[in-house]
Amino acid sequence: MRPADTTPSASAPVPVFTGSMRSIWKGALTFGLVNVPVKVYSATEDHDVSLHQVHNADGGRIRYQRICEIDGEVVPYSDIDKAYDDGEQTVVLTKDDLASLPSERSREIEVVEFVPSDQVDLLTLDKAYYLEPDSSSPKAYVLLRKTLEQTDRTAIVRFSLRQKTRLAALRVRGDVLVLQTLLWADEVREAAFPALDESVRISAKELEMSASLVDSFSKDFDPEEFTDEYQVELRTLIDAKLEQGDALDTDATFGKAEDDDGGEVIDLMEALRASVERSRAARAEKDAPAKKAPAKKKSSKAS
Repeated sequence: MRPADTTPSASAPVPVFTGSMRSIWKGALTFGLVNVPVKVYSATEDHDVSLHQVHNADGGRIRYQRICEIDGEVVPYSDIDKAYDDGEQTVVLTKDDLASLPSERSREIEVVEFVPSDQVDLLTLDKAYYLEPDSSSPKAYVLLRKTLEQTDRTAIVRFSLRQKTRLAALRVRGDVLVLQTLLWADEVREAAFPALDESVRISAKELEMSASLVDSFSKDFDPEEFTDEYQVELRTLIDAKLEQGDALDTDATFGKAEDDDGGEVIDLMEALRASVERSRAARAEKDAPAKKAPAKKKSSKAS
């Protein structure tokens, strides 16, 4: 992973994130005696169409409940703690217990070393975050950014986020410092494939032809040229169903919850049954002419 080729001047505009972006963490980036207050933002987001589960008979929402295996009661999220089970005993860890850990209380992103950028294995890269300067003067932020660019180095940092100690690579993307978490060494599996131990002979002609094939496909990478075809097709399918009126009233697919903390979901409301009956009646009326035609037989299943 190499820093951006462009080297903005010290007076380059500092990124300011607006709109729907919201910081998830505030702290300070520290290296030596330099302290850089920053805000942390998620750099990526999921573009997949959000789907949920429903009962195929009536479209009612299917929900998962947090049920205690001892008393059988639904437990609000606010009353749930974490625990460790060694097979014989269970140790309950409360929110206060976890918050008391020194690493969890730390609000520092500590630079532990600067390494050549090409030594960061791409396989270890995980979640990416943008860092925004959180002080009246961005000078220290710009200084660190320009230093990383000119030295062709990536900073390896350590910090705590969401009850986990993280190792991360700090690099430059345009004018922005990007924090990309790294997998720990023991989280990367070793590729041990016996087939790769066999001796294989590649002729010069085969290598030449293969290189020629690569050359025929060679071009500069532009991620904007690629689209998620499945999500496009899924959205087209949903739009088509909406246009055909093949949809239920959303309010009618919800059952009544016991409380706002994810309590027990009871039977569907009477309005759901009435809505489904109206939808089926309307569909049957719409399909009535087709049923009268002797040459065609309507399938009992919906498309």
